[in-house]
Amino acid sequence: MTPDRPSWYAATAHSAPARPALAGRVDADVCVVGGGLAGCSTALELAARGLRVVLLEERTVGAAASGRSGGQLLPGYACGQRSLVGSLGAGDAKRLWDWSVEGLALARERIDRHAIACDWRPGHLQLALKSRHETEIARELEEHARLGYASTRLVSQGELRTLVASPRYRAALLDTAAGHVHPLNYTLGVALAAERAGATIFEHTRAVSITPGDTTIVRTGSGEVHARFVALCGNTRLGATAPSIRARIMPVGTYVAATAPLGAARAAALIANDAAAADLNWVLDYFRLSADHRLLFGGLVSYSGHEPPHLVETLRRRIVHVFPQLADVRVDYAWGGLLDITASRAPDFGRLSPTVYYVQGFSGHGLALAGLAGRLIAETIAGHAQRFDVYTRIRHRPFPGGSALARPLLVAAMTWYRLRDAL
Repeated sequence: MTPDRPSWYAATAHSAPARPALAGRVDADVCVVGGGLAGCSTALELAARGLRVVLLEERTVGAAASGRSGGQLLPGYACGQRSLVGSLGAGDAKRLWDWSVEGLALARERIDRHAIACDWRPGHLQLALKSRHETEIARELEEHARLGYASTRLVSQGELRTLVASPRYRAALLDTAAGHVHPLNYTLGVALAAERAGATIFEHTRAVSITPGDTTIVRTGSGEVHARFVALCGNTRLGATAPSIRARIMPVGTYVAATAPLGAARAAALIANDAAAADLNWVLDYFRLSADHRLLFGGLVSYSGHEPPHLVETLRRRIVHVFPQLADVRVDYAWGGLLDITASRAPDFGRLSPTVYYVQGFSGHGLALAGLAGRLIAETIAGHAQRFDVYTRIRHRPFPGGSALARPLLVAAMTWYRLRDAL
């Protein structure tokens, strides 16, 4: 696949300072590896506590998944609440839900406190395409009531037609606490806030190896960081830098298109409440409006590691399938990114040693959860590991099949889910 296709996010990103590559040795309290949202959030939280923080980013801040995603800021976890109950019990599963809601509030707090211009808009719709989906959203509303989450309500088909101008959907679950942002500008804003708090960010600097000890040494191609603690936030890009956790996540390609500007009136006619939206298929369509009145539309998933053929035209057909009235509209941008999923779709947080922490496997819920992960790592380094340790108790297994067969087996499984969606 080609995850570096130019994106609308990059074309509309705020300017960022030139950050040097690491050369020579630096000392720090904490070395953070990865300049996505998890890494920048960790750096911000630690620097705000007065620690000396060095962050290493292989490319530039937000260049990977954090700056290329669908931009939807959601509570909960991709695995679903029932899965967490089965893994942890009702009490800890409820705590994890509450902390995911905290992740939403934390994002809003950071946007306001640090004046991050990232086009925050409230509202998210889960769209039912069939009767099975209607049952699912009704059950989810009941689950939210049991969890004490009062921000969701059911939307009937009649009301939905006034909100989303598509004939496809039968009902929806509206979450008024969730929302959407420009993910690259949000990540860049968190990075700037971390630097203002005292963190140092090196770009174009890959962490090559990690040697734990009383002082952990993180080596790069042209230098090294000596630190008391290390936080690994590189997800699928860590690769051989952390081989012991590599088999527990799988990089999956996901794709987004941006139409030509529609104009304010035509855009508002598509999504009247300016919410983000996603259907309930396993291979889902998701969409929202941009600040410059484009439709941002995500769909397609590549489990094979290869970009789907004819990407622009394929995404355009999906757009017109949902919104036939856009048949005359061109696609200006189409890009992909690598999502980090676990076999269970639950997040994978843990330790490689008493002083080396990692967070990965956000499975599509990274905008809220990655921001929260940074806070949890900072709490743990400060001596308060209770919340982080709940996440470490989630059971994980490597993807079946080993390095040779894991991806082909996943492709076969996803073929079944696509068939189920179609039927």
